[in-house]
Amino acid sequence: PCLAWALISNHFHLLLVTGAVPIVTVMRRLLTGYALTHNRRHQRHGHLFQNRYQSILCQEEPYLLEWVRYIHLHPLRAQIVTSLEELERYRYSGHSALMGKEPNNWQDADKVLALFANRPSAARYGYRQFVEEGIGMGRRPELTGGGLIRSAGGWMALKSRKEGGGRTKGDERILGESEFVESVLKACIPRLLDCNFGIIY
Repeated sequence: PCLAWALISNHFHLLLVTGAVPIVTVMRRLLTGYALTHNRRHQRHGHLFQNRYQSILCQEEPYLLEWVRYIHLHPLRAQIVTSLEELERYRYSGHSALMGKEPNNWQDADKVLALFANRPSAARYGYRQFVEEGIGMGRRPELTGGGLIRSAGGWMALKSRKEGGGRTKGDERILGESEFVESVLKACIPRLLDCNFGIIY
């Protein structure tokens, strides 16, 4: 299922929980189908998105909610919308579905909202506050940086760990604690991106 998404003019972000179907297959079907439909509808041809997709496999805790917020705030950071109120009505982001404004049947809004409260109204209130707190955070290097540095929480956290004598395992395709990275590498090589939980950007 899809937990978060945002469509921008020349790219998009997706937060997916993958299962038996490899992410490569999901993305091939999605990109081909969407591009063909869009090009037919608008009488155009050629590439629709600027580059091949990139993906990151993530440890669910503590990253799931951070990615939901980061992805859903992308239209605001890109100045496509100018306020949180406008973002709630923006049709091309999963934020509006979580707020109950533009529901769709392929986004698992219930899974995300359940992390805030049991009742839908309380869950939406908690989710909205959480998203609002993220507006001032801007770009999040710990979510978008590379491999080991990203998994450690940034340069300072990595330096602190090293000074404390700790070893850290990293891989630019994986976001998570060292033990998670090691377990994924052992379990998934050579099919790394066929595993569990990923962000597409």
